[in-house]
Amino acid sequence: MDIVINISSGLCLFVGSFLCLSGGVGMLRFPDFYTRMHAAGVTDTLGSAMILIGLMIISTGFLVFIKLVMILLLGMLIGPTTSHVLAKAALHNGLEPQLGHEDADNKETTSSNP
Repeated sequence: MDIVINISSGLCLFVGSFLCLSGGVGMLRFPDFYTRMHAAGVTDTLGSAMILIGLMIISTGFLVFIKLVMILLLGMLIGPTTSHVLAKAALHNGLEPQLGHEDADNKETTSSNP
């Protein structure tokens, strides 16, 4: 039984760490603010959730488990909310999303024709 707990905890910790790392790579690779924010918001929320679940699996005390559950619930609530507010504030202040090449070509041809 101990080996199953250790393996499942290690798997959750590994997946969570991989997701957090891939979010960092997404921050470097994506072209504009909105896609970078999406990469960071989604992967960090799920990555931190997986790390916390992995820690919950190996926690020994009930009080530690309850604290980890509270951190998980707050993280799942606060992470997406802050991403949404940040995107809305950026759009409100005039930061337009970067369009792809096909969308930009379509926009130019439709706006130049009467």
